[in-house]
Amino acid sequence: MNDKETLYAQTNFGLVILISCVATIGGFLFGYDSGVINGTVTGLREAFDSDSMGTGFNVASMLLGCAGGAFFAGRLADRWGRRTLLILSAIFFIISAWGSGIAGSSIEFIFFRVIGGLAVGAASVMAPAYISEIAPAQYRGRLITIQQIAIIFGLFSSFLSNYLLADIAGSSTTEFWLGFQTWRWMFWMELIPAITFLLALMLIPESPRYLVVSGKIDKARAVLARLYGAEAASLKVDEIDASLAEDHHQPKLSDLLEGPGGKVRKIVWVGIGLAAFQQLVGINVVFYYGAVLWQAVGFSEGDSLLINVLSGALSIASCVVALNFIDKVGRKPMLQWGSVGMGITLLLMAFAFSTGTQVEGELSLSDNMGILALISANVYVMIFNGSWGPVMWVMLGEMFPNQIRGSGLAVAGLSQWLTNFAITMTFPIFLASIGLLGAYGIYAVFAIISAIFVHRMVHETRGIELEDMEG
Repeated sequence: MNDKETLYAQTNFGLVILISCVATIGGFLFGYDSGVINGTVTGLREAFDSDSMGTGFNVASMLLGCAGGAFFAGRLADRWGRRTLLILSAIFFIISAWGSGIAGSSIEFIFFRVIGGLAVGAASVMAPAYISEIAPAQYRGRLITIQQIAIIFGLFSSFLSNYLLADIAGSSTTEFWLGFQTWRWMFWMELIPAITFLLALMLIPESPRYLVVSGKIDKARAVLARLYGAEAASLKVDEIDASLAEDHHQPKLSDLLEGPGGKVRKIVWVGIGLAAFQQLVGINVVFYYGAVLWQAVGFSEGDSLLINVLSGALSIASCVVALNFIDKVGRKPMLQWGSVGMGITLLLMAFAFSTGTQVEGELSLSDNMGILALISANVYVMIFNGSWGPVMWVMLGEMFPNQIRGSGLAVAGLSQWLTNFAITMTFPIFLASIGLLGAYGIYAVFAIISAIFVHRMVHETRGIELEDMEG
């Protein structure tokens, strides 16, 4: 039996899966916190008397926090540890869920949503990084994909919760339990998974690769022994140690530069590109504005929320498909086919919306075009969640060498969330100016460009040990 076979011979898969599942509760909260805003847009608009620009900022404000959370979590994780940053994010989720529901003004609401954004940003980069650092290479893609399933399940849960609460109460703006409006309870329901996440994190160990970088070799060996067995643990510690920079300095942001000229490493640009393109295809327009979008083409609030539930269920199914193929087919082919599929469905949506007519100031589609728009949108969401949704996070969690993983994730995560903010903030403006045809036409162009980017710039990482990553 060779060294690599020895490494996995005594792997405690039950423990690996358990640890991965705890980490992915952060992904669930990422999805829940992102999706809960979907059903509250009408309530926020009425409660705070917001215009289209104000509503857009109320929705998008969280994303500024996400950008900061992703960047600083990536950097602070190199100092404090991956698990510590996940614990901090859990605390922030709790504060945000409570505060968003009690907010009495836009300023208060934005403050608490930014805190939630810090939590989402931190969880978005730390959960896949943590999983990648404890998972065996041949199962790493599938285990990190669980993160995307958790994100989508979180979205689905928030959509379902919003739908049920609005259905029971009558609408999102109706007074409900204890005299509070329904939309406030939509935020407070998040407290249940947030508290669960905090408690579960107390039961899992720190990343062994972080422990090695920090000079805590004995602790790292103890964690690895629990995961892989004592013999494999010593071998793995040596591999991690050898993969680090020769001076073993504390990782820092300047590690992303190379050569005498201080040029940014190519692998960093690839990470930034992957992160940006995942958002430039417009996926979060559907996640954040789904209810508003379907109401804009003639569906009732109740029907719109129900469509979101359907989209969430289909998304989970797509992630399960990705789970089964990512370690067999590879990351790059799934990204390429995903780009092509999203480009086609976005063009179909744009075409459907182009046929609409204005009736009393509202866009109206024929029955056939309404069905085409609905099917295309759901297929688009399915394709995204079977490709770019999980694969981008898998790539970011594993593609960077050990020495620069935290810093690389920080910069790529910042790119992802800033792009997310730009897309989310501009959609209401697009809706009022160039319409749905123009908006979805732009997203389709980005989908096509993303296919070219992957073909030319992205290298396959399937089956490669983290210690063997180059860049």
